[in-house]
Amino acid sequence: MTVAHHHSSNLQASDSDSTAAHSTDHALNHVIIEFYEKLSSWEHAIVRDKGFSLSQVHTIELLGVHGAMRMKELADKIGVTTGTLTVQIDKMVEAQWVVRRPHETDRRSILVELTDKGQTLFLEHDALHLQLTTDLTAKMSREERVVLVNLLSRMNNEF
Repeated sequence: MTVAHHHSSNLQASDSDSTAAHSTDHALNHVIIEFYEKLSSWEHAIVRDKGFSLSQVHTIELLGVHGAMRMKELADKIGVTTGTLTVQIDKMVEAQWVVRRPHETDRRSILVELTDKGQTLFLEHDALHLQLTTDLTAKMSREERVVLVNLLSRMNNEF
């Protein structure tokens, strides 16, 4: 085989590898979007029956997982302005799901944390998520679930 012929073979292999990667990227894109849409539909159906908004349940989830948080930090994690969050937190205080309290060391900061009622909501909602996860991965081996955790964790870290 001549160098020129070998080089063109490599280009062809490279082109087919590129096409396969492109095709895989498109397939992965569509699978991720489909999963997101199905998870979102499930979440909306669950929340609709409970009497609170999706943004409120996301706030409850964040506070349930991370504990008390500064308003600014919570707003950043949710992806809203502190002004928007303030309106939401006002409603959640009124519903007795959260309380505001001064930060111990930073007098300018206000912490938001779950009340007992909010903690109960978090635990109930988290149990629903756990059941969904168990149902979705029931046919996977332990090794496959470990690989899935690792891959999703790596994807989450890219955000």
